[in-house]
Parts: sequence; C-alpha cells; structure tokens
Amino acid sequence: MQPPTQITPRVAWRNGLFIQGERQLAEETAVAITYNRVTHAVMMATPDDLHDFAVGFSLSEGVVPACHAIEEFAVIEAEGGIELRLWIPPDYMAALEKRRRRLAGATGCGMCGLETLAEALRPVPAAPAGCVFSPAMVMEAVASLAPAQLLNQATRAVHAAGFWAPGLGLVAVREDVGRHNALDKLFGALVLRGQDAAAGMVVLTSRISIELVQKAARMGASMIVAVSAPTALAVRAAEAAGLTLVGVARSDGFEVFSGAVRILA
Repeated sequence: MQPPTQITPRVAWRNGLFIQGERQLAEETAVAITYNRVTHAVMMATPDDLHDFAVGFSLSEGVVPACHAIEEFAVIEAEGGIELRLWIPPDYMAALEKRRRRLAGATGCGMCGLETLAEALRPVPAAPAGCVFSPAMVMEAVASLAPAQLLNQATRAVHAAGFWAPGLGLVAVREDVGRHNALDKLFGALVLRGQDAAAGMVVLTSRISIELVQKAARMGASMIVAVSAPTALAVRAAEAAGLTLVGVARSDGFEVFSGAVRILA
C-alpha cells in the first residue's frame, strides 16, 4: 500500500544561503469509493486509515444507516489510485442510485457534485444531550490534539480530527490532507470501536463549515471545538440542531457560538 508520506528533495533558502536537503511530504491520492462495484465518489485523500474512511464516509453521507449494513469491504490498489470497495444490501443500493449523487472532489471538498441546493442544505440531525464540560476541559482537549498529530508534525500539511472524552483524554485522532476526510476517518474509527460520540467533544484543526457540522451531527456528537472560526451558516445549522459550537480555540481561550449550556460557567 502506498505510504501516507514521501521524502522529496528540495532546496531551502535560509539566512542568505541555498541549502540542499529533503522534506517529508504528505501523499495525496485519488481514492474511489464504490458500492457493489459502482463508483459513488472519488476523493483526493491521504492513503491511511482507509477502513475508517470508508465506514465514516458511508455513515456521514447516509449511504447506510449503520456499520453492520456494510457486508464486505476491500482495499484495491489500482493504477493511479486506490479503490475502497464496499458491498451493501440491494435496498440501500437502490436508494443510493435513486439519489443520483456523483462526487468528484478536490482535496478537502466535502460537497462537490451535489445536484440540488436542498442536498447542500439538508437538515442537521438533532444533537443528543451529551455531556457538560468545564472551560478547563475544553482547553485540555485543544492542547492534546497537536502532540498527537504525528503526520502533521512530519509534513506540516494535513488536517486532524480528534475525539476527547472526560476521564479518557484523547480517544482517537485521524489525519488527512482533506479536513472532511479527517472527520470521516474519525467517524469510522469511533464506530468501529463502539465509542459514543456524545460522551465527549470533536476537536478539529480547521474552520467549521456547514459540511463538518452535518457530518459531526450524523456522528451523534453534541459538541465541536475547532482552532478556527465557524462560518455563519455553520452556526445557524448548529443552533437549529442544538449542537455546541466552539471556535477560535487557542492556548489563550476560545469563543462559544452556539449551545453554551454544555459549558459550565
């Protein structure tokens, strides 16, 4: 399987001098997701944690309602990329074909190929009650993410999505060149280990866009924390779903945009 990074020669300009050397770069690979041998999506992604990605994408996009509906799974290396081959029951396949959704996404694109405005603005599931967190917990969750981003430490080029829970700390972290892919990988990882997404908070290294709110809500998450700000549409969607949205979370504090009831004064 193609490694997630590659060492590449480069010339650096430092202190008035050119210096020969190398840099570890993140791989960007075309990953096709197929159901019953029919291509549904082609995304540019980091070729790592692909089982998590396939499961998380299938659930966050509503292809199947639960992990057990995926009957078989295989990773197939092909010329120019990787195929994630999934088999699902005929009724789910018929519903998928009826939707006629075809994605051809650039890196980090979470809504490429949607055919209607209604699909882009589909309702966000209501958030569960979830937990209540102290500001110190939020700060701890944010601080725990960077040291766990091993791929980004090597490449400085990937996003991360992590899940932090009280008493457990950082339960899982997934990285990818695409922020939506990273969240899908996290979704799959939590489902495969039986972790309740409402029992903690999702921590992101990117801005919070509407697609990330939609995916986190499908996870059953009740709280998102990100290092960057949300979009206005993401805040409206989070408010409608009762989801707690925390942005601009840095070492000096954070800002709450919706669902402040889950954060203790």
